[in-house]
Parts: sequence; structure tokens; C-alpha cells
Amino acid sequence: MTVSATAVDLRGTAGVYWRLMVAGFRRQWRYKLAMFGGLFTNCVFGFVRASVMVAAIEATGGFGGYDAGSIGAYVWISQGLLGALQFMAAELELAERVRNGDIAIDFLRPVDVQLGNLAADLGRALCTLLPRGIPSLLVGALTFGLVFPSTPESYLLGLLSVVLAVAISFLSLFVLTTAGFWVVETRGLRTLYQVGGPFLAGLFVPVHVFPDWLRRIAECTPFPSMLQVPVDVLSGRVTGWDAAQLVGTQVCWLLVVLVLGRVLLAAGRRKLEVQGG
Repeated sequence: MTVSATAVDLRGTAGVYWRLMVAGFRRQWRYKLAMFGGLFTNCVFGFVRASVMVAAIEATGGFGGYDAGSIGAYVWISQGLLGALQFMAAELELAERVRNGDIAIDFLRPVDVQLGNLAADLGRALCTLLPRGIPSLLVGALTFGLVFPSTPESYLLGLLSVVLAVAISFLSLFVLTTAGFWVVETRGLRTLYQVGGPFLAGLFVPVHVFPDWLRRIAECTPFPSMLQVPVDVLSGRVTGWDAAQLVGTQVCWLLVVLVLGRVLLAAGRRKLEVQGG
């Protein structure tokens, strides 16, 4: 039996990205103490946020369709996903390579710059979920009695939603990083991302309780797809076809930021080639 050259190439390419993802996992695993420190921070802020939210629910009788169990799930799932999404880092190692011109070396390598870094970040995100994300959720379940979905489909869609959220988060940061081809300093943009991104994603309060005008603004950005959507699906707040539609929205945002990143990277590469000869 003969195997076409195209099939061999595809398998070889998939193997390269798989190894990059494994390398990203192993690299992150070196920082065990930092991840366990992140777990402690997650739990502290989880207790504070959950206590405030549950008290607000009890005082008002509920808001945004939340009760004590569902608001607790929202808090602890969002806390568990923070390490994977890197909202507070808002910077990629690639940004320094763009700034100092070392990105030119990456362009010469036989691996796509955007997809290669995405694969490594998926590995990093998976590593953070094991010692930081899942234990945070267990702590919340043991202390606040969280509400979770009862159907296996919700968990499968939730897992897919988390993967899409991590990819959207990375690709959005990648778009921000490409600004380094045209501006000398990107700290202002990163600060804006750090402040506005988590808020519009629904980290501080759910997007569902935003005023209508603010919720419409948030929905015009990819940020809710990074946090609010996977939280809604994993917590069982949205199920069935509605959950599938939310995941479909994530796929659309994934394609948008993926294409935008590739366009900006290609434009930056042309600019780099002109400047460097």
C-alpha cells in the first residue's frame, strides 16, 4: 500500500505542532511553585468574589438569572481559567522578538510563526489547568456547593469551549503583538488590554448583568468568548442548541482573530524586509 506525499506531509506537519505543544507543556511545568502560588491566589480571590456575589444574590433575590449555586460556579470556573487565559500577563515572548528584530529568524524557520506559537501556548494552558485550574474548581465545589450541568454533552461542549477560549485569547494577544512592527513601545496597548479585556470578558461581573449598551459593546469584541462563554457552557447556564450556538460564536471569533493576525504578520514581514534589506 502506498501513501501519498500529501498525506505524509500532513502527518509530518501535525507531528511538528504536536511536539511544539508538548514542549509548551514541559516548559510551563518547570514553574511548579509559580503555578501553586497562582492556585493560592485564585482561591483567595475566589473566596472574596464568591462571598460578595452570593451576598448580593441573597440581598437582591437574584440578578441576571443567577442564584447562589450558579453564581458560585461562575466565580470559581472563571478563577480556574485565569491562568490559561493570561489576561494579566497581556504580553507574549514574541513581542520582544518583534521589538529587537529577532522575528526575522523565526520567519526563516520551516514552522508557521503564528500557528507554532499557538501550539506552544495550548500546551502551556493545558499545564496550568492541572495544578491550578482544576484544584480551584474543586475548592469552590467543596466550599460553596456549585451548580454543574447534568448532561455529558454540556461537558464535551464545555471542553471544546475552553480550548477555543484559550486559542482566541492567544490569537488576540498575537494581534496586539504585531503592533510592534509599527510602534516602538506597546506597553500602553498592553495596559489597555489588561484593564479592558478582563472587564469585557466578564471576569469582575458577568456580562449578563451589564447594561444593554455595555453588553452590546462587549459582544462586538472577542472578550466574552474568552471567559463568559466557556463559563456559561461549563456551568450549565446555557445548554443544548443554545450552548452550541455560543460555541459557534467562539469559532467565528477564532477565525476573525486568526485571519487578522495573519494579515498583520504578513504586512509586518514586508515592512521588516524593507527595513532590513
